[in-house]
Amino acid sequence: MKSFRWLCQFLFLSLLGLSSCYLEASVKDSHYPNRSIRLLVGFTPGGTSDVVARIVGKKLGETWGQSFVIDNRAGAAGMVAAEITAHAPADGYTLFFVSSSFAMQPSTAAKLPYDVKKDFAPITLAVSTPYLLVIHPSVQAHNLKEFIALAKSKPGQISSATAGPGSAIQSTAELFNTVAGVNILLVPYKGAVGITDLIAGHVQTSFAGFAQTSAHIKGGRLRAIAVSSAKRFSLLPDIPSIAEAGVPGFDVTIWYGLVAPAKTPLAIINKLNAGFASTLQSQETQQTLIEIGVDTVASTPQQFASIIDKDIIQWKRLNSINNPSR
Repeated sequence: MKSFRWLCQFLFLSLLGLSSCYLEASVKDSHYPNRSIRLLVGFTPGGTSDVVARIVGKKLGETWGQSFVIDNRAGAAGMVAAEITAHAPADGYTLFFVSSSFAMQPSTAAKLPYDVKKDFAPITLAVSTPYLLVIHPSVQAHNLKEFIALAKSKPGQISSATAGPGSAIQSTAELFNTVAGVNILLVPYKGAVGITDLIAGHVQTSFAGFAQTSAHIKGGRLRAIAVSSAKRFSLLPDIPSIAEAGVPGFDVTIWYGLVAPAKTPLAIINKLNAGFASTLQSQETQQTLIEIGVDTVASTPQQFASIIDKDIIQWKRLNSINNPSR
């Protein structure tokens, strides 16, 4: 009888302790955020992910009264920043602004120091945009058909600036090589140096974002010949898609979104989701983002998780076609 009474007391105290922990955690979550938030970006300053993260982070930081501190950790096509995030405390104060390369890397990297599906908690899809296929003005081609013909006549002699293995740009360029039947030499660069070399004529072409190329296109330093999405890009309506210009079925739309370390409390995930969605839907933010060539596409955490899963499957399938030995 005494043993039974002792067991009941033990269970009661244990439940009381768990309730206290839960209550304490709930109180902490309800006061989130009470200090600045570290927002990791896996690329150098000036790229699309960096620019969008700064715009949205600044606006939401002003609303919440707590700043989002952008931490650029370039390296390995975003994998350096991803690994930092995966091992960070799951308290909502370390977040990662990811790009499509996040879902491409399980198929392009030999080994990842984290699990894309298990080590992260999706928060929201933020924006999407196509790549522009741009060439140096010295290239003797004025449209995609002429460019493909030129590349076929000079296998391995035309070079393209990319962001290195595992990046969305590299994967898109590899896909273009495969489906267009060309052999363009892919030259990896870190950050915006690739565009600088393209403008200087050291490489002849690249897939690149609107934010990095629009001024150079207007200034005649680069020539846009196609966009990577299935449909034309609203900010450059005269430029055809790769699919309509001669490579049927080609469709690469780049997205950017927000993830946190796995096991981040659901209350914090939901608050971040609501905060980013509200910021993305504001007219001021949308206008700013349109000017740099991205469309706002806020989502629920579940919808973003589904997009990541779908892309992982899609790029694994494409990589198995491009690299049957892997």
